[in-house]
Amino acid sequence: MDEKTILLIDETTNRHAAPVCLNSTLDDAGPAWGQPWSLRFETLKTGVSAGVDVLSVQLGDVSFEILPTRGMGLWKGTVSGFPLKWNSPVSRPVHPAYVPLQDRGGLGWLHGFNELLCRCGMGFNGPPGNDAGKTITLHGRVANLPAHHLRVEISAPKQQIQVIGVVEEQSMFGDCFRLETTYTFRSNLSGIEIFDRMTNLGGHKAPLSMLYHLNIGEPFLQQGSQVHIPFRTLAPRDAQAASGISTWQTYLPPTTGYAEEAYFFDPIADEQGQSLAVLAPPEGNQGPLALAVKFDKHSLPWLTVWKNTCDVATGYVTGIEPSVNFPNFHSFEREQGRLPLLAPGASYETRFELEVFTQQRDVDAVLSRVHELQTLIPGVIHHFPKPGWSPSAEV
Repeated sequence: MDEKTILLIDETTNRHAAPVCLNSTLDDAGPAWGQPWSLRFETLKTGVSAGVDVLSVQLGDVSFEILPTRGMGLWKGTVSGFPLKWNSPVSRPVHPAYVPLQDRGGLGWLHGFNELLCRCGMGFNGPPGNDAGKTITLHGRVANLPAHHLRVEISAPKQQIQVIGVVEEQSMFGDCFRLETTYTFRSNLSGIEIFDRMTNLGGHKAPLSMLYHLNIGEPFLQQGSQVHIPFRTLAPRDAQAASGISTWQTYLPPTTGYAEEAYFFDPIADEQGQSLAVLAPPEGNQGPLALAVKFDKHSLPWLTVWKNTCDVATGYVTGIEPSVNFPNFHSFEREQGRLPLLAPGASYETRFELEVFTQQRDVDAVLSRVHELQTLIPGVIHHFPKPGWSPSAEV
């Protein structure tokens, strides 16, 4: 087998595959890959996870679990033996039927929040509230909408596996968007690539919101871990974050009573428009280690760092979140001109990747890259919320 396409979910043919389990030892192409691969598709059966599809893909020492039922989110992963996940109080994937978005004053989205990567958008994101007579809920709908198309494309010549899923967010007399996402596993990448195409299916122009809520726990997050970002401008989201601005880069251990802090960035990109953020724990028993989020600044011009170093039971986690817009209330972002206005039939594309480094030379190289970009432009740090960036600065 040189090329193979496996159709798992397809609305047009009413197809939903029975459990699938494939691997390189069952396929003639195994030796040509030079490393093992496997694919497992199953539907969870119990509790609030009943009906949630999970697609597990492994290529070499990289594996991720994809949740097509939850907006094509990434549940968790493993790279070079290191877990990519966090320990949410929501301990298992939750079927969207059990996530009442209107609950808790519009914060019901949190009832299902436990993924490594979940999308916030497309019609809106940010906090809940009333937007010109329309009630909107926390972080939008897409993370709680199931894919109606899912396929896997396996290519031995390219040494890659791609997962393609399609999710649609539609409403009568409202915005209608399609998300087509592609996850790429490559034999020479110690991580995963993410490509999204978002299309306006409606008959009127519509503003697009999208933030990639990438959530990371131990071992990358621990006492003394630091986040490294080349930036033109950094500002705290609100007064709480402003109180911690002097230590924005460094993380505490699990701390009872810690109140979340969020910081907004205008990142620096290279000549190709590429930027990055790196989370690196202090060198300890695990040896050199770093997680890099590399993103295309042309399509993802903003970055948020969410620090939530509360106690473990409450959810010890940090978010590194490249985005189309800041996670402020929808009307504020619209007024600031940060929401791309898509004409009927128009599309917006985003690209980024997660990569793990476990060799000292590679950790040093990726941190040096941050430093090189920062030397291009002196970074400006605002010690209080910045007007135009945070509603709290407008008060």
